[in-house]
Amino acid sequence: MNSNLSSSLNNEMPFLKKVISLNWGLILLIVLIACVGFTALYSAAGGNLKPWALQQMIRFGVGFVGMIFVALVDIRYWYKLAYPCYALGIILLIIVEAVGHIGMGAQRWIDLGFMKLQPSELMKIALIMALARYFHAVTYDDMRRIPTLIPPLLMVLVPAVMVFLQPDLGTTLMLVMAGLAIFFLAGAPLWMFLSGIAACVAALPIAWHFMQDYQKGRVMTFLNPESDPLGSGYHITQSKIALGSGGIEGKGFMNGSQSRLNFLPEKQTDFIFTLWAEEWGLMGGVVLLVLFACVFLYGALISLRCRHSFGRLVAMGMIINFALYVFINISMVMGLIPVVGAPLPLISYGGTSMLAALIGFGLVMCCSVYRDVKLPHMSS
Repeated sequence: MNSNLSSSLNNEMPFLKKVISLNWGLILLIVLIACVGFTALYSAAGGNLKPWALQQMIRFGVGFVGMIFVALVDIRYWYKLAYPCYALGIILLIIVEAVGHIGMGAQRWIDLGFMKLQPSELMKIALIMALARYFHAVTYDDMRRIPTLIPPLLMVLVPAVMVFLQPDLGTTLMLVMAGLAIFFLAGAPLWMFLSGIAACVAALPIAWHFMQDYQKGRVMTFLNPESDPLGSGYHITQSKIALGSGGIEGKGFMNGSQSRLNFLPEKQTDFIFTLWAEEWGLMGGVVLLVLFACVFLYGALISLRCRHSFGRLVAMGMIINFALYVFINISMVMGLIPVVGAPLPLISYGGTSMLAALIGFGLVMCCSVYRDVKLPHMSS
């Protein structure tokens, strides 16, 4: 970093002003969505805070403090740490490959004792930061040159391949889609996306060869869930039954038959939206979707108001990542896409996914608080 950046870091705005500048509307939305999650987890446990709701509340409390901390740290520090965070994410993925904890047939976690850390979740945050820093220093004319696009493409492909081999197809797709979204926002030419789509289609037979048997089963189940309703099609069949039985107004809090009688699988994680919709009906599901939509809108407005490319790309990238989670999870439980194991952010039970979501929102708010600062490579 140059001397101008070092000196500017010393001219920080007063702490109280930074706190006042936080997006309290966005914070309220995050808390409301998290409370929906606590309520659903309480119901999933049959009216008990343990084992899920209480643990989720504690995780949210810790993550909430971390979110505020991330939001108040000068964005110029996060700019400096973008590449080191990416490198740390790659190192953690290598550690997972070497000594990672194996669960449900996949090696995705690092057992820390008090929690199981899933580095691929944190890698999404680091990837968005690293790509935002790279494209911050790239001009519009440079974006038309192929050599300029090779480094960021490698930045996306390296972690994507590592996560795919864990195996974790859902997170792999999330990394690729989030990365492509940053390319699009940065002004990458249209031919690149068309070429990428053509390459993905051409690579489908190869990808199918490397997919695990259970992943192939998910695709076949998606195409014809009734072919094995008591086996591979059981999850999505029960999910559809629960969604339909909820009706318009729902069966009432803790009165969902599919979840109460344990027909609904993974009701505390991947299929928690189904539990919520069965108990609160279409109206409850729409209310939750409206809360999510308000978060998306808030993040988009923050991105548009930011005066530097790094902040705009980070804010929009984090919101798109969040939106992808919501879209994939809800589409999955409705049978619109294959089951890929994507949690519903701030709702599903899980430590790393909660931590990653709150860190992402902290960075979004940081981009708002420091939207007018001057970063390297910015024109005067």
